[in-house]
Amino acid sequence: MREEEVLALAQQHADQAEVFSVSSRSIPVSYEANRLKSVDTRDSSGMALRIIKDGRIGFSSTTDMEDTEGLVGRAVEMLPFGARAHMDFPESSEYTHVPTYDEGTAALESASLVEVGGALIEKLHADFPDVVWEGRVSQGVSTTRLLNSRGLVAEETSSSVGLGVEGTLVRDTDMLFVFGRASSCKPDLETNEVIAALTRKLQWAERVASAPTGQVPVIFTPQAVAGLLLGPLLAGFNGRNIVQQSSPLIEKLGSRILDPRITVWDDPTNPFVPGSRTFDDEGVPATRFPLVQEGVIANFLYDLQTAGQAGATTTGSAHRGLASQPGPGASVIIIDPGDTTFAEMIAGHEKALVVESFLGAGQGNILGGDFSANVLLGYAVEKGEVTGRVKDTMVAGNVYAILEALGALGSEPEWVGGSLQIPALCCNGVSVSSKG
Repeated sequence: MREEEVLALAQQHADQAEVFSVSSRSIPVSYEANRLKSVDTRDSSGMALRIIKDGRIGFSSTTDMEDTEGLVGRAVEMLPFGARAHMDFPESSEYTHVPTYDEGTAALESASLVEVGGALIEKLHADFPDVVWEGRVSQGVSTTRLLNSRGLVAEETSSSVGLGVEGTLVRDTDMLFVFGRASSCKPDLETNEVIAALTRKLQWAERVASAPTGQVPVIFTPQAVAGLLLGPLLAGFNGRNIVQQSSPLIEKLGSRILDPRITVWDDPTNPFVPGSRTFDDEGVPATRFPLVQEGVIANFLYDLQTAGQAGATTTGSAHRGLASQPGPGASVIIIDPGDTTFAEMIAGHEKALVVESFLGAGQGNILGGDFSANVLLGYAVEKGEVTGRVKDTMVAGNVYAILEALGALGSEPEWVGGSLQIPALCCNGVSVSSKG
């Protein structure tokens, strides 16, 4: 196979070599203005090569699977400019297989996807005829191969199916946006759950209410936690930021800095979860480990290079694309649930703000844990009840501060995007401002 040819040729020019290849096939089906827009089939493949020689790393990649000599030649040319290697490629390992492939998902054809998407859009349009709906349903199968000069050979095939739907309601100058999505490695998507969530959002958004301002409790739905809080939080655990001395968690390993109810796992061993995997993108076996355990910083996210730079051990957290070298990152984040339902969070407050989604990714000193973002969809709470949708509202705070002063931890975790399982969080210490 081409990967073996590249490895054999690269070994003639390097002390160590690693070949990473990905091939994938996907069927995206898209909808626009309540109607089917397009059905496509997409195939892609490519290889990436890393070599180590005289303590330097050379790298190159290609989408031309026949370009073996060019791939090796470019990696050799990059050696004088490459980073210093603080690692060796891993030796062959025994893997505990994590199932992420389902034959039923792999066998899905465009007609089945069109049927699922069409039924979903038709149902939503019938229930909410004033809303303009667009969406996407897609199926994909991908195979990753990784081999290196130390005898490691690893291969994994995964399947996935997902859907995303967006509704837009325009009334004069007022615009409302609602989103829903689901994903799985198995062929059956929970479209009823998506419909139920969208229905609740639209019903709560029927009226416009004044936003509570100042330091008020903010209830972040799982989608909102993923959209605003996780980015600044996980940036502090990234091994690259630890090595670069830019993380606020340096020298905090083993210290409690969050509410003791908070435990956060990176668990890529969940079966049939799209973010799961048997090995990371350097061939290191995937394992479940805590990032935060009862409020205490337990681990950071390392790949081989950052672990070597930090004097630590890789956590099997390497992620990469074909055009880039590996870097550390989370795989499947799970926040252990608490004991408060979403309804109880709302009922327990005289004044509060519920947030569903944000406009943009937010601003602020991300590495320091700061966030500041405009609320795209949120609701005012008065006397324990949702009174309506808020407009022109912004939230700001520091993720470490609000998670240390946590008000309540939700008991109903939800999957968001196939790689996050998160409950709702009720947070104190959030600053809310509004023009309304």
